[in-house]
Amino acid sequence: MDTSNVGLDVFFVLLGAILVFAMHGGFAFLEVGTVRGKNQVNALVKIIVDFAFSTLAYFLVGYTIAYGVTFFHSAATLSGADAGFGPQGFSLVKFFFLATFAAAVPAIISGGIAERAKFWPQVITASVIVGLIYPFTEGLVWNGNFGLQALLEQTFGAKLHDFAGSIVVHALGGWLALAAVLRLGARNGRYGPNGRPFPPSSIPWLALGTWLLCIGWFGFNVMSAQSVAGVSGLVAINSLMAMVGGIITAALVSRADPGFVHNGALAGLVAVCAGSDLFHPIGALAVGGIAGVIFVKGFTITQEKLKIDDVLGVWPLHGLCGLWGGIAAGIFGLEALGGLGGVSPIVQILGSVLISAYALGAGWVLYFVSSRVVGIRLTDEQQRRGADLSIHSIGSEPEREF
Repeated sequence: MDTSNVGLDVFFVLLGAILVFAMHGGFAFLEVGTVRGKNQVNALVKIIVDFAFSTLAYFLVGYTIAYGVTFFHSAATLSGADAGFGPQGFSLVKFFFLATFAAAVPAIISGGIAERAKFWPQVITASVIVGLIYPFTEGLVWNGNFGLQALLEQTFGAKLHDFAGSIVVHALGGWLALAAVLRLGARNGRYGPNGRPFPPSSIPWLALGTWLLCIGWFGFNVMSAQSVAGVSGLVAINSLMAMVGGIITAALVSRADPGFVHNGALAGLVAVCAGSDLFHPIGALAVGGIAGVIFVKGFTITQEKLKIDDVLGVWPLHGLCGLWGGIAAGIFGLEALGGLGGVSPIVQILGSVLISAYALGAGWVLYFVSSRVVGIRLTDEQQRRGADLSIHSIGSEPEREF
C-alpha cells in the first residue's frame, strides 16, 4: 500500500476515534440529565476519570490480550514496521480507536450504578473490566483468538458476526451492569413502603447526551471498517434507519415520554451495530423499531415489576438491545430477508447468549469481590447528601451553596 493510501486510512480511523471519544461526553450528559441534581458533578467526573484509567489499562494489558500487540518497544521503533506498528503509525491510531470502544463499557455501567457507587472502587473495577474482562471477548470475536470463530465456521458454516459491537461492547457492558446493579442494591428511598420514583433532573441535559451519542455513533459504526477502502455507505444508512425506527416505536409505545424517546434512538443504534454492514435499510428500520419497544417495555418491567434500580436503564438499553442486535444479525442479515447473507441464525443466537452469560457471570464475581474487599456502596448518609458533596466536596452550582 502506498503512503498516500496509508495516510488516508490513518486520518479515517483518527476521525472515527475522535467521534467515538465524543460519545463519552454523550454518556456523561445523558447521566447528568437523568440523575438527581446532587449527583451531577459525580457523573461528569467519573466518566472522564474512568476513561483515563480504562485507556491506561487497555494500553498496558487489554490490547495485548485482544490482539497480541505490546507497546513496550523503544520510541524509535514505535512507528516502524519492525515493531509491528506499521508505516505512519496506522496501528497506533487503531489503538486509539479501539481504546474508545473499550472505555465505553465502564461508561455504560456507570449509568446503571449511579448515585450510590463509591468513586475509587468504581475506577478500579472499570480498569479490571477494560484490562481483563472485555479484551477476552474482543479478541475472541474480532481477532479469532482461541479458535472459536474457526470452530463455529467449520461446524455451522459461518462465524459470529458483530461488525461494530452489539455483542462485544453493548451486550457485554449491559450484562456486566446488571450484575453491578444487583450487587449494589437500590438507592435509598427508591423502593420499600415509602419508596418513590426519582424523576430526571434535566431533560435538556439528557437530550444533549443523546444527540452527542447519536452523532458519535456514525463514527462507531461506519469507521469500524478501519480503512477507506472498506468503508460502506450501507452501514451509514442502516445506522440512520435503525435510529429512526427506535425513535418512532419508543415515541408510540411510551406516548412520547421524552426519556423513552431519546433513549429509543440509542436502542436502535445499539441493535444495529452487529449487522449494520449486512441489513437492507428496511431490515435495519425493523431491527431498530423492535429495539425501541424492547427498551421501553424492558425499562418499565425492570423498574416497576422486578424493582431493579438501574438508573439509566442500561441493562434493557445495552444488555437486552445488544443481545437482540446480535440475534437480529442472523435473521435480517439473511438473503431471504434482503440482507447480504453469510450469517447463521444458530451461531448468532449461540454466540450472543454465551457472551451475555459470560458478562453476567464475570460481573457478578468482580462486584462480589469488590464489595467484600473494598466496599462499593456509599453509606446512607453519603447518599442523602449526594455523591457531589460526599465525594467531590462541591455541587453543580457552587455559587448557590454560599
